[in-house]
Amino acid sequence: MPASFALPSILEKVMTVLPPDEEIYLVGGAVRDLLTSRPSPDFDFAAPSNGISLARSVANSLRADFMPLDDKRDTGRVVIRNADGSFTYLDFAAYRGASLEEDLRDRDFTINALALNLKDMTVIDPMNGAGDIRAKIIRACSPDSMSHDPVRVLRGVRQAAAFGFTIDKSTREWMKSAAYKIENASIERIRDEIVKILGGPKAGASIRALDMLGALSHIMPELSKMKGVTQSPPHIHDVWTHTLAVLDQLDGLLSILGPGFDAETTSDLFMGLVSLKIGRYREQIAEHLAKPLNPTRPHRSLLFLAALYHDVCKPDTRSIDEAGRVRFFDHDVKGAEVVAERGRIFNLSNDEITRLKVIVRNHMRFHFFADRLENENQPPSRKAIYRFFRDSGGAGVDLILLALADARGIRGSDLTQETWAANLDIARILLENYWERPAEVVNPPRLLDGYDLMKELNIQPGKVVGRLLEAIRENQASGKINDRYQALEFVRRELSRMDGEP
Repeated sequence: MPASFALPSILEKVMTVLPPDEEIYLVGGAVRDLLTSRPSPDFDFAAPSNGISLARSVANSLRADFMPLDDKRDTGRVVIRNADGSFTYLDFAAYRGASLEEDLRDRDFTINALALNLKDMTVIDPMNGAGDIRAKIIRACSPDSMSHDPVRVLRGVRQAAAFGFTIDKSTREWMKSAAYKIENASIERIRDEIVKILGGPKAGASIRALDMLGALSHIMPELSKMKGVTQSPPHIHDVWTHTLAVLDQLDGLLSILGPGFDAETTSDLFMGLVSLKIGRYREQIAEHLAKPLNPTRPHRSLLFLAALYHDVCKPDTRSIDEAGRVRFFDHDVKGAEVVAERGRIFNLSNDEITRLKVIVRNHMRFHFFADRLENENQPPSRKAIYRFFRDSGGAGVDLILLALADARGIRGSDLTQETWAANLDIARILLENYWERPAEVVNPPRLLDGYDLMKELNIQPGKVVGRLLEAIRENQASGKINDRYQALEFVRRELSRMDGEP
């Protein structure tokens, strides 16, 4: 029976250049997305043979880029650059088996074992995938689906979260049985699925699911040691449960701060305060998160990965002081190295690894500001704000978002309105300076360079030049230096003081 749905314009365009005498089907997730009225970023096509030559022909007709993906599986890709700079990928492959039905039955989940006949718009559905879509169930195509490709365990968890579906009981058991085999999959495939999970909805729930299925310890084993590690008040959870709570809170926070969010729709007073205190920065936050450090991996995923690792070294640094209070000295410093190593294992870029390190290394600084504001009514000085953004670089906004999620994850329902208000006030102060007073506080214009100092004051090259230049910038941020003359006078006083030191 022909299906009735609106085809995306890109698909209609592709259909005009497909060879009319070829048997070509749209298959997989793109058909699922059509049935559920979801946008699809990519389109997979299947034909009895000649997948690569089909892709090359379509690419030539559309004046798009072509690349062979897999000679063994006769798969080629067409890359279309869209007007907004994004890309649409069209993959053409020969049947995986002897027929289209065999190809579909060999796929991961029934909701993806679908094909659309592009000539008569008939949906081919040998596994009742449409029924599972209506029932909102993730069901494996066969008992061997997971063991044949264990990365499907991650994909199933991701799609369950993305679509709000439930994983079928038998499928969960098959996932558990195949979990240990994930270690044998390529690290790039594992990384790409983890990135999608962390960049999608309900990242915390997805990580919980991977853990319960026994898969997480075979992907990121260093996380397991956080389980059961107790903490002193105000923490209400052990380290692992706290970490998962932070992921949940970060997800909710980004929803509240998302473009177009209506604050009137939330019944959560504490999240409503977020909108009240820092909601005016929604657009800037969205722009910040829209800037990836790698074109194939979203910024959001990197932030959630940092959140997942922010306390990873608490088990290694746990101690108890004389008063019986649990301490975790330098867990931020050591955690930065652990998350950097995970970034290297995942083959992330140097920029991404640096960002992860900076976030984990500096994630406690915001809390010092908030504690001082709440307990001493003392907001951070201009110099402290300057140093915060200097040390965090482009990660300053990420640190603020993580810190707010961390604050809620620490106290949970014990969080008082006063404590939360102090945290939000610090966030407002920092964001206000970052976006409204950048030249005054965050990144003052350079009044002098090293050559100026050496020429004007007869200073020899060395570390002292760098220290003096940084001291000038700190005093600019503090409002104590406003022009070149004041900068030179400051340096003269500093040199005189240094000469007088024993």
